[in-house]
Amino acid sequence: MRIVLAEDLFLLREGLVRLLTAHGFEIAAAVDTGPALLDALIEHRPDIALVDVRLPPTFTDEGLRAAIEARSRIPGLPVLVLSQYVEQLYARELLADGSGGVGYLLKDRVFDSRQFIDCVRRVAAGGSAMDPDVVAKLLAGNASDAPLGRLTAREREVLGLVAEGRSNAAIAGRLGVSEKVVTKHTSNVFTKLDLVPSDDDNRRVLAVLAYLNS
Repeated sequence: MRIVLAEDLFLLREGLVRLLTAHGFEIAAAVDTGPALLDALIEHRPDIALVDVRLPPTFTDEGLRAAIEARSRIPGLPVLVLSQYVEQLYARELLADGSGGVGYLLKDRVFDSRQFIDCVRRVAAGGSAMDPDVVAKLLAGNASDAPLGRLTAREREVLGLVAEGRSNAAIAGRLGVSEKVVTKHTSNVFTKLDLVPSDDDNRRVLAVLAYLNS
Protein backbone atom coordinates (compact mmCIF):
# COMPACT_ATOMS: atom_id res chain seq x y z
CA MET A 1 0.00 0.00 0.00
CA ARG A 2 1.45 3.34 -1.09
CA ILE A 3 1.21 6.49 1.03
CA VAL A 4 1.90 10.16 0.44
CA LEU A 5 2.60 11.84 3.77
CA ALA A 6 2.58 15.58 4.53
CA GLU A 7 3.94 16.85 7.86
CA ASP A 8 6.09 19.95 8.39
CA LEU A 9 7.70 18.86 11.67
CA PHE A 10 10.81 16.88 10.73
CA LEU A 11 10.89 14.54 13.74
CA LEU A 12 7.20 13.69 13.50
CA ARG A 13 7.43 13.18 9.75
CA GLU A 14 10.40 10.85 10.09
CA GLY A 15 8.73 9.02 12.94
CA LEU A 16 5.62 8.41 10.85
CA VAL A 17 7.72 7.23 7.93
CA ARG A 18 9.49 4.70 10.14
CA LEU A 19 6.27 3.51 11.76
CA LEU A 20 4.42 3.07 8.48
CA THR A 21 7.37 1.39 6.80
CA ALA A 22 7.69 -1.03 9.69
CA HIS A 23 4.08 -2.07 9.10
CA GLY A 24 4.61 -2.80 5.43
CA PHE A 25 3.52 0.48 3.83
CA GLU A 26 5.44 2.05 0.98
CA ILE A 27 6.09 5.77 1.37
CA ALA A 28 5.74 7.19 -2.14
CA ALA A 29 6.59 10.69 -0.87
CA ALA A 30 7.04 12.51 2.46
CA VAL A 31 6.70 16.28 2.05
CA ASP A 32 6.48 19.35 4.26
CA THR A 33 4.51 21.99 2.31
CA GLY A 34 1.07 22.32 0.76
CA PRO A 35 2.25 22.78 -2.83
CA ALA A 36 4.63 19.81 -2.52
CA LEU A 37 1.75 17.71 -1.21
CA LEU A 38 -0.48 18.51 -4.18
CA ASP A 39 2.32 17.74 -6.63
CA ALA A 40 3.11 14.44 -4.89
CA LEU A 41 -0.53 13.33 -4.82
CA ILE A 42 -1.05 14.07 -8.51
CA GLU A 43 2.25 12.42 -9.47
CA HIS A 44 2.07 9.28 -7.33
CA ARG A 45 -1.71 8.73 -6.98
CA PRO A 46 -1.24 6.84 -3.71
CA ASP A 47 -3.60 4.43 -1.97
CA ILE A 48 -4.03 7.01 0.79
CA ALA A 49 -2.92 10.54 1.67
CA LEU A 50 -1.88 11.18 5.29
CA VAL A 51 -2.13 14.92 5.78
CA ASP A 52 -1.46 17.58 8.40
CA VAL A 53 -3.89 20.51 8.09
CA ARG A 54 -1.51 23.40 8.71
CA LEU A 55 1.51 23.38 6.43
CA PRO A 56 3.88 25.99 4.96
CA PRO A 57 3.80 28.48 3.44
CA THR A 58 0.75 29.94 5.24
CA PHE A 59 0.35 27.51 8.16
CA THR A 60 -3.43 27.88 7.89
CA ASP A 61 -5.17 25.15 5.89
CA GLU A 62 -2.57 24.41 3.21
CA GLY A 63 -2.50 20.67 3.76
CA LEU A 64 -6.23 20.11 3.63
CA ARG A 65 -6.71 22.44 0.69
CA ALA A 66 -4.10 20.47 -1.24
CA ALA A 67 -5.81 17.19 -0.35
CA ILE A 68 -9.21 18.52 -1.41
CA GLU A 69 -7.79 19.79 -4.70
CA ALA A 70 -6.08 16.45 -5.33
CA ARG A 71 -9.32 14.64 -4.57
CA SER A 72 -11.12 16.72 -7.18
CA ARG A 73 -8.60 15.44 -9.73
CA ILE A 74 -8.42 11.89 -8.34
CA PRO A 75 -12.02 11.01 -7.37
CA GLY A 76 -12.26 8.80 -4.33
CA LEU A 77 -8.69 9.43 -3.12
CA PRO A 78 -8.66 8.28 0.54
CA VAL A 79 -7.52 11.03 2.91
CA LEU A 80 -6.60 10.70 6.57
CA VAL A 81 -6.12 14.02 8.35
CA LEU A 82 -3.78 14.05 11.34
CA SER A 83 -4.09 17.40 13.09
CA GLN A 84 -3.81 19.23 16.40
CA TYR A 85 -7.10 21.00 15.80
CA VAL A 86 -10.78 20.15 15.50
CA GLU A 87 -11.86 22.02 12.37
CA GLN A 88 -15.53 21.44 11.56
CA LEU A 89 -15.43 23.29 8.24
CA TYR A 90 -12.39 21.31 7.08
CA ALA A 91 -14.11 17.98 7.69
CA ARG A 92 -17.21 19.10 5.79
CA GLU A 93 -15.18 20.33 2.83
CA LEU A 94 -13.25 17.10 2.70
CA LEU A 95 -16.52 15.18 2.51
CA ALA A 96 -18.18 17.51 0.01
CA ASP A 97 -17.82 15.09 -2.90
CA GLY A 98 -19.27 12.20 -0.90
CA SER A 99 -16.78 9.61 -2.12
CA GLY A 100 -13.66 7.89 -0.89
CA GLY A 101 -12.41 6.90 2.53
CA VAL A 102 -11.85 9.68 5.05
CA GLY A 103 -10.47 10.03 8.54
CA TYR A 104 -9.72 12.82 10.99
CA LEU A 105 -7.50 12.04 13.98
CA LEU A 106 -6.09 14.38 16.60
CA LYS A 107 -2.33 14.06 17.06
CA ASP A 108 -2.35 14.27 20.84
CA ARG A 109 -4.87 11.42 21.10
CA VAL A 110 -2.95 8.90 18.98
CA PHE A 111 -1.23 6.81 21.62
CA ASP A 112 -1.57 3.30 20.21
CA SER A 113 0.43 2.50 17.06
CA ARG A 114 -1.72 -0.54 16.29
CA GLN A 115 -4.90 1.52 16.49
CA PHE A 116 -3.37 4.18 14.26
CA ILE A 117 -2.32 1.63 11.65
CA ASP A 118 -5.80 0.12 11.75
CA CYS A 119 -7.22 3.59 11.00
CA VAL A 120 -4.86 4.01 8.05
CA ARG A 121 -5.89 0.67 6.60
CA ARG A 122 -9.60 1.35 7.19
CA VAL A 123 -9.54 4.69 5.41
CA ALA A 124 -7.46 3.31 2.54
CA ALA A 125 -10.13 0.63 2.11
CA GLY A 126 -12.84 3.30 1.75
CA GLY A 127 -14.02 3.45 5.36
CA SER A 128 -13.99 6.16 8.01
CA ALA A 129 -11.90 6.83 11.11
CA MET A 130 -12.99 9.87 13.07
CA ASP A 131 -11.62 11.01 16.42
CA PRO A 132 -14.37 11.08 19.08
CA ASP A 133 -13.70 14.80 19.77
CA VAL A 134 -14.16 15.59 16.09
CA VAL A 135 -17.34 13.53 15.97
CA ALA A 136 -18.72 15.24 19.08
CA LYS A 137 -18.17 18.70 17.62
CA LEU A 138 -19.69 17.80 14.27
CA LEU A 139 -22.73 16.18 15.84
CA ALA A 140 -23.23 19.15 18.16
CA GLY A 141 -23.07 21.52 15.20
CA ASN A 142 -25.60 19.48 13.25
CA ALA A 143 -28.03 18.69 16.03
CA SER A 144 -31.09 20.25 14.37
CA ASP A 145 -30.19 19.67 10.72
CA ALA A 146 -32.54 17.56 8.61
CA PRO A 147 -32.46 14.63 8.12
CA LEU A 148 -30.35 14.24 11.26
CA GLY A 149 -33.16 15.81 13.24
CA ARG A 150 -35.14 12.61 12.66
CA LEU A 151 -32.70 10.59 14.77
CA THR A 152 -33.25 9.89 18.45
CA ALA A 153 -30.50 10.74 20.95
CA ARG A 154 -29.47 7.09 21.09
CA GLU A 155 -29.40 6.78 17.30
CA ARG A 156 -27.19 9.86 17.09
CA GLU A 157 -24.89 8.31 19.69
CA VAL A 158 -24.69 5.11 17.66
CA LEU A 159 -24.03 7.09 14.48
CA GLY A 160 -21.20 8.91 16.22
CA LEU A 161 -19.60 5.60 17.17
CA VAL A 162 -20.06 4.33 13.60
CA ALA A 163 -18.21 7.44 12.43
CA GLU A 164 -15.30 6.49 14.68
CA GLY A 165 -15.06 3.30 12.64
CA ARG A 166 -16.40 0.96 15.33
CA SER A 167 -18.11 -2.32 14.47
CA ASN A 168 -21.55 -3.21 15.82
CA ALA A 169 -19.92 -5.54 18.34
CA ALA A 170 -17.60 -2.76 19.55
CA ILE A 171 -20.51 -0.32 19.79
CA ALA A 172 -22.50 -2.85 21.80
CA GLY A 173 -19.60 -3.21 24.22
CA ARG A 174 -19.23 0.55 24.54
CA LEU A 175 -22.94 1.12 25.23
CA GLY A 176 -23.49 -1.97 27.36
CA VAL A 177 -26.24 -3.37 25.14
CA SER A 178 -26.58 -6.40 22.90
CA GLU A 179 -25.30 -6.45 19.35
CA LYS A 180 -28.89 -7.09 18.23
CA VAL A 181 -29.95 -3.78 19.77
CA VAL A 182 -27.13 -1.96 17.97
CA THR A 183 -28.14 -3.58 14.68
CA LYS A 184 -31.67 -2.28 15.21
CA HIS A 185 -30.38 1.24 15.89
CA THR A 186 -28.13 1.26 12.81
CA SER A 187 -31.00 -0.04 10.69
CA ASN A 188 -33.17 2.83 11.96
CA VAL A 189 -30.39 5.30 11.16
CA PHE A 190 -30.12 3.99 7.59
CA THR A 191 -33.89 4.24 7.13
CA LYS A 192 -34.18 7.75 8.56
CA LEU A 193 -31.26 8.97 6.44
CA ASP A 194 -32.99 7.53 3.34
CA LEU A 195 -30.13 5.13 2.59
CA VAL A 196 -31.41 2.43 0.29
CA PRO A 197 -30.53 -1.21 1.07
CA SER A 198 -27.02 -2.22 0.03
CA ASP A 199 -24.15 -3.92 1.81
CA ASP A 200 -23.88 -2.68 5.39
CA ASP A 201 -20.28 -1.47 5.02
CA ASN A 202 -21.31 0.85 2.20
CA ARG A 203 -24.31 2.18 4.10
CA ARG A 204 -22.20 2.80 7.19
CA VAL A 205 -19.88 5.04 5.19
CA LEU A 206 -22.83 6.80 3.55
CA ALA A 207 -24.43 7.38 6.95
CA VAL A 208 -21.24 9.00 8.21
CA LEU A 209 -21.06 11.17 5.11
CA ALA A 210 -24.68 12.19 5.55
CA TYR A 211 -24.13 13.85 8.89
CA LEU A 212 -20.59 15.14 8.34
CA ASN A 213 -21.65 16.77 5.09
CA SER A 214 -25.04 18.09 6.19
